[in-house]
Amino acid sequence: MKYYEPLENGKIRCLLCRHHCQLKPNQVGICGVNMNKDGKLLNLVYGHPSSINVDPIEKKPLFHFLPNTAVLSFGTVGCNFKCPFCQNWQIAHNHQVNKEIYVSPEQMVQLALEYNAKSIAYTYNEPSIFYPYARDVGILAKEKGLKNVFVTNGFESIYEIEDMKNWVDACNVDLKSFNPEYYKKVLKGDLEYVLDTIKRLKENGIWQEITTLIVPGDNDSEEELTKIAEFIASVGKEIPWHISRFHPDYKTKDKPPTPIETMIKAYEIGKKAGLKYVYLGNVTIPAITYCPKCNEELIVRTIYKVEKNIIEIDEEGKGRCPNCKEIIEGVWK
Repeated sequence: MKYYEPLENGKIRCLLCRHHCQLKPNQVGICGVNMNKDGKLLNLVYGHPSSINVDPIEKKPLFHFLPNTAVLSFGTVGCNFKCPFCQNWQIAHNHQVNKEIYVSPEQMVQLALEYNAKSIAYTYNEPSIFYPYARDVGILAKEKGLKNVFVTNGFESIYEIEDMKNWVDACNVDLKSFNPEYYKKVLKGDLEYVLDTIKRLKENGIWQEITTLIVPGDNDSEEELTKIAEFIASVGKEIPWHISRFHPDYKTKDKPPTPIETMIKAYEIGKKAGLKYVYLGNVTIPAITYCPKCNEELIVRTIYKVEKNIIEIDEEGKGRCPNCKEIIEGVWK
């Protein structure tokens, strides 16, 4: 993939995300980590992760993707959004690269293998902005039989999405609101581009699950939640919707946590829209995958731990309800 295109007078256009920053010589993009260096795009965080952890895949959250397996998760500094409620703001809204830490793509894949992870997640900050690094890790990971996961705000460029289908197996996309003005003024993004990304991921056959953090007073109206649920259903009723509970953080410490009543209302809205799989996150209530046909309890999760999983997986990797044989969509092996 080409990460940039040359323009006049030594300028370049970055092709990593939908901002398409036009960069003068030595200028850095909105993300803070991609620079025009001698007429080429230099990814300043390449090889310099800010965080590496081994997580349960359920924490991403991905509930229909290799359940009860470990995922090696890493991110860098920087982001192309300015969300005031960011829960990883210490790294996402930080542009100071620690060059004393260097982890090559080969070393990252080796770490995943050593910790018996089944996949690698590009997460914690926005992975589209460290795509050159992520891609090099991911292609090596696939060669070793590992899968790759993007946890993203959905602002990838169309060039990036087209390339992702060659090596990315699953995404969790944040659909943060259905209000275009909120996206532009508060998040510094664009709703239409995010919706387009979700559609393109579906067209490209990349498994995706969608998360909405419900922020009191921002995106918790019945009208807006209905629009979000109905949009997801229009792309695919099999796409799991994770409704995440807000807690005060970063620049939104004046807001209260999301009321449980609002969470339950959102769950009901999702089911009414026809979504097969709706989950509540950041709550102590078990997250249960029910068969959409016979309502059998198939997977029960408490926090991030799988307590029960009775999905039958055939040789082709398709999951089915053991009771009625309904296909349960996901990536199960």
